[in-house]
Amino acid sequence: MEQYFSEITERKNTRAVKWDLVKTLYGADDILPMWVADMDFKVPPAVTEALVNRAKHGIFGYTYTDKAYNKIVTDWVQYKHQWAIDNGWILYSPGVISTLNIAIQALTKEEDKVLIQTPVYPPFYNIVQNHNRALVKNELIYKDNSYQIDFEDFEAKLKEGGVKVFILCNPHNPVGRVWNRSELEQILALCKKYHVFILSDEIHADIIHEPNKHIPIASLDEEMLHQTITCMSPTKTFNLAGLQASYAIIPDQEIRKKISQAFEKQGIHGINTMGITALEAAYTEGKDWLHQLMLELNRNIDYVMKELSRLEEVDVTKPEGTYLIWLDFTKLNLSQKELKKFLEQKAKVGLNDGGNIR
Repeated sequence: MEQYFSEITERKNTRAVKWDLVKTLYGADDILPMWVADMDFKVPPAVTEALVNRAKHGIFGYTYTDKAYNKIVTDWVQYKHQWAIDNGWILYSPGVISTLNIAIQALTKEEDKVLIQTPVYPPFYNIVQNHNRALVKNELIYKDNSYQIDFEDFEAKLKEGGVKVFILCNPHNPVGRVWNRSELEQILALCKKYHVFILSDEIHADIIHEPNKHIPIASLDEEMLHQTITCMSPTKTFNLAGLQASYAIIPDQEIRKKISQAFEKQGIHGINTMGITALEAAYTEGKDWLHQLMLELNRNIDYVMKELSRLEEVDVTKPEGTYLIWLDFTKLNLSQKELKKFLEQKAKVGLNDGGNIR
């Protein structure tokens, strides 16, 4: 563990969104930024070495992915999630959000309804509203120190009609839930019953805290396998967000063709040279680093939980997955504006504004 995570790396003046935009975002330089989902750990040494060697080559022409490259991805998905996917199901893109935007355009029409589960990652709202689709919310229920799906409301929203797509977030950002088999099977049954397509954002799938286990929703139902697009990426897992490398698993041939054509229309042609290099190195040589990362993250989570448990005014939800922690300041009895001011000017921390994801 010492070799990977004992070193503190200065990220200021590297054009890091998290660190170099602090004053722009929060109005002061002395704010501790804890708002964006990248880590302050160096990537696995094998990734750095692979990128350096690729850079030394000195030529950065057009690159491609093929069946041999796809096998790196299929092997990883089998290793991490025990899901045997076909080599030909994979399409690459710069990011999961890019894929979700394209999929909404390709699979729905303007004013079609798209369901999301709130509170949720802010770009989900943009994915729906920027394309003039109707946003439908299935609000999660906080019960027994955990967030749960309101399945009665979920079905009611589908029963109303018009919902064409459900965007699933699993593990859920920001509440940290890893949806279990029973919950996923209920989702599948309802989406099958009401003919709803599933877009599953599983970008945090590799960051799961024991005894929880990530289950790709598409792996549970042969029929719904062809009504689901699963989005994954090494970027959260290995801290590679700036290299823009992700992939979509699309089992249905016609849907895959439709998404591929939509990529073409938007000028998206896979991932860049360095993204290709980093994904390969991470998936083939990053297993030990990831194992050690999970130990480190769990220590950090335990520390945060212990320290914040001393504050009666703050409720903390322990994550089952992701490296995010969801904080509830309701007991402070402050407005959202007052809370934001308090955290930034008094506590000196820059957090994501929960008022934007309700």
